[in-house]
Amino acid sequence: MAYRSTLTAALIWAGLLAAPLLGQAQGTVILTGKVSGRTADTVAVSVRENPLDIKEQITYARLDSKGEFRLALTVNGPTRADLVYGDDVTDMFLEPGNQLEVRFKGNDLASSVRYKGKGAEANTFMSEMDDKFVENDGFQVLPDNIMLYESPFLSFLDYRRKEENKFLEEGGEGLTQAFKNYIKAEIDYSYANDRLTFQDLREQVVATEGRLKMTPSYYSFLEDKSLINNPTAVQSEMYQEFLLNYIHYLALTSGKQRSDPDFYQVCYDMAKKQLTGPAQPIIMGRVLKESFRFGHVKQSAAMLEDFRSVDGKNEFYPLLKQDFDTHKAFAIGSPAPDFRLVSSTGDTVSLKQFAGKLVYVNFWRTTSGLALRDLPYETELAKKFEGKNIVFLNIALDENEGAWKQLVISKKLPGVHVRTAGGMRSAVARAYAIQDVPSYFLLAEDGTFLNTKPKRLSSRAAVDEIKESFGKANTYSSTLPGR
Repeated sequence: MAYRSTLTAALIWAGLLAAPLLGQAQGTVILTGKVSGRTADTVAVSVRENPLDIKEQITYARLDSKGEFRLALTVNGPTRADLVYGDDVTDMFLEPGNQLEVRFKGNDLASSVRYKGKGAEANTFMSEMDDKFVENDGFQVLPDNIMLYESPFLSFLDYRRKEENKFLEEGGEGLTQAFKNYIKAEIDYSYANDRLTFQDLREQVVATEGRLKMTPSYYSFLEDKSLINNPTAVQSEMYQEFLLNYIHYLALTSGKQRSDPDFYQVCYDMAKKQLTGPAQPIIMGRVLKESFRFGHVKQSAAMLEDFRSVDGKNEFYPLLKQDFDTHKAFAIGSPAPDFRLVSSTGDTVSLKQFAGKLVYVNFWRTTSGLALRDLPYETELAKKFEGKNIVFLNIALDENEGAWKQLVISKKLPGVHVRTAGGMRSAVARAYAIQDVPSYFLLAEDGTFLNTKPKRLSSRAAVDEIKESFGKANTYSSTLPGR
């Protein structure tokens, strides 16, 4: 069962939706079955073997003329998996030695699936629990109960957890201990995660009120050490999601903000200190993946090197190194690709000539309505920052040089305007991985990326973001390892 709530579903990272129990014996699972009213030619079972790897191991079986199939796969211990037929998916729980007979209707896999054989009890239970709790809005964290105050919200969570535990106790006969551990973890950490993140979510949803002030005891449940370090729960995606949010919570309550240059370094260090057992490298790895996307490239590199000492079996490091290499070209602190282009006044312009200045880069073209609508706001920004150490650099991806130059000159557009021949296929567009326009970048005074998705020219928040960006490269430098 992949337990869901609106509160947690928005936070669940796709890479953890089918993580197997770690350190368990490998074994084979056999699935046989029949599809009534076939709408596709194959059935598949999808498993993610590594919780830090988005890639899935997919095993296919072709249906015969009667709609029957046979499928065999190897699993590394008790494992959450997906049964896939066409565009339809349902949860499964597989253990070595399972021999399942699976039957369902081709036009309705999730609702019609039925199981027999070894392992049927667990999968039938998951299907019934989905029907009772996941598909029932009365048990989901939705806007109606997000808007509640602390006491009624906790009453809702307590009621949901009580009903889920009751369902497990009454229907637990014939279930393996591994499956019971998994379901219990899903119940407990859905509760814990929803409770932990409620204050933040409510602030986002309820625009008419300020941040809800919680009673002093609201977060006391986090003092339970067995809740934090629980080896029997490591296969639960809810447990892993809760731990990541817990580490974020610790960093935030220590006075750090997500925009602080050392936020991910602090999260990494806290995960290393606070967590133990098999969950520790998983959560440290997830913090690293966040840092690869939103943190400073040199900090990420230093943390990745330190991670080797935690990942003694080299189980996660190769995946993280690959992810780091994929993202480092556009990470904070990486040098922005230089170029030499001709401006609307006929001058040759290079990025290097703006060294020492903040550079707001705008990729656009004269045929893009959205880009044209944003340009007038650049005039306002240029006036607000007149005399400040910033350049607004506009790179046109236009094939028609005449139309571009006429627009820039006739409208007296502010900032520096250059054009690259070849448009979206140009070397500059490829170097910056431009997929569409407008695309914006904010470069630090040292010519490195500061933000690859800054606030749009038309955003009211753009002014504050630019103000906060002056000198930020030096702030990052002061937080790097060894400084």
